[in-house]
Amino acid sequence: MDFPKGFLWGVSTGAFNVEGGWAEGGRGPSVWDHLGRRHASEGAATPEVASDSYHKVDTDVALLRGLQAHVYKFSISWSRIFPTGLGPGPSRQGVAYYSRLIDSLLDARIQPMATLFHWDLPQALQERGGWQDDSVVDAFLDYAAFCFATFGDRVKLWVTFHEPWVMSYAGYGTGRHAPGISDPGVAHLVLKAHARVWHHYNSHYRPQQQGRVGIVLNSDWAEPLSPERPEDLSASERFLHFMLGWFAHPIFVDGDYPAALKAQIQQMNQQCPSLVAQLPEFTEAEKQLLKGSADFLGLSHYTSRLISTAQQDSCIPSYDTIGGFSQHVDPAWPQTSSPWIYVVPWGIRRLLQFVSLEYTRGKVPIYLAGNGMPIGETEDLLEDSLRVDYFNKYINEVLKAIKEDLVDVRSYIARALMDGFEGPFGYSQRFGLYHVNFNDSSKPRTPRKSAYFFTSIIEKNGALSIWAHINCGYELMV
Repeated sequence: MDFPKGFLWGVSTGAFNVEGGWAEGGRGPSVWDHLGRRHASEGAATPEVASDSYHKVDTDVALLRGLQAHVYKFSISWSRIFPTGLGPGPSRQGVAYYSRLIDSLLDARIQPMATLFHWDLPQALQERGGWQDDSVVDAFLDYAAFCFATFGDRVKLWVTFHEPWVMSYAGYGTGRHAPGISDPGVAHLVLKAHARVWHHYNSHYRPQQQGRVGIVLNSDWAEPLSPERPEDLSASERFLHFMLGWFAHPIFVDGDYPAALKAQIQQMNQQCPSLVAQLPEFTEAEKQLLKGSADFLGLSHYTSRLISTAQQDSCIPSYDTIGGFSQHVDPAWPQTSSPWIYVVPWGIRRLLQFVSLEYTRGKVPIYLAGNGMPIGETEDLLEDSLRVDYFNKYINEVLKAIKEDLVDVRSYIARALMDGFEGPFGYSQRFGLYHVNFNDSSKPRTPRKSAYFFTSIIEKNGALSIWAHINCGYELMV
């Protein structure tokens, strides 16, 4: 079987992962530049040059053409448009860069999917309180409105926030990501900002531009460690509500946080001598703004977990203990070079079923906007057979979800077009279909085996049963 007609195949990048040119064209520093200067990434890596995509638009669009991609998901660097995150005027060079990228994509018949926020808050806004201060919502709305007005005649797929769970958990929870502080309550402002931006587009730009605005949420699949134990079943459901429902439920269900999330936090606070977590509340007006504020649900998925109920009660304010669950992996699952990504293909099908039943309910399409795995910098940099196998099996499970479970999935976007700066991992994790030689000042790109495989998938619209590497060439066996 092949995928439905009109299914979108593509690849993604993020601005701070690949652009470089950190101080060119008037761009202001972002929180990731600031983190890099603190030498907080592996090997003291910084995103200042990264893959140098700022200077290689023609090259990168040629790579996309070579893949035969239908869509390219990229992000706009807020501080490249507004160096301090605020007016009075935008950077003309920054606007010209994204206009050139968008025009080049359209000339190549590749649809741009533009992300407004991929974790790289302008550092000047962070110093004013960032996502901990209410004023950031107005600033984000102004920035988004400018992007709609400037690029919306050509961009028809918009993402407000990319994986806000990651920013909230790793950026403002554990502090491992930029800006490196602890305050997971920032998710509340992110949701309010998303709703305001969607309504602004809906009122001011949709009638003329006819685009779609959604959000990309990430989630592992949560399989109960012991399915026969009701407490493990409940724990796995809580895991999904804590990771995915935290953002999906307010937007796609009723404008508020999931009841399971609220009940769990209330229970923990009651049994502990002091508050371990505080969940902000939305006003009734905010709930109405949030409910239904997305034209599609973008989903990123990389791996799965086995979930059991927490082994013991704890009043330590950590994500797992507040949720009342413990995470495990099956030792039989193949591990990648990433410490958190295991190869569990069936998890993506079950997650798509869950999302369809719990959130979209056949009324809102799902755009699979991120799936992939890295190889390590010490592995064979071009012969990435494990990743070929990963894509092959995960794509097959997506096809089952569409054909057998009737889940409305409209795209498969692989992570990533090329290697880049991977936050705390620096350049040690290689997600790219194209290898980037970071030791060469020209940052040359070379296709990996997975690039040839993914191109073949696109050419056949997914209708491949066996893909083999024979001798020195690549041959498809259908």
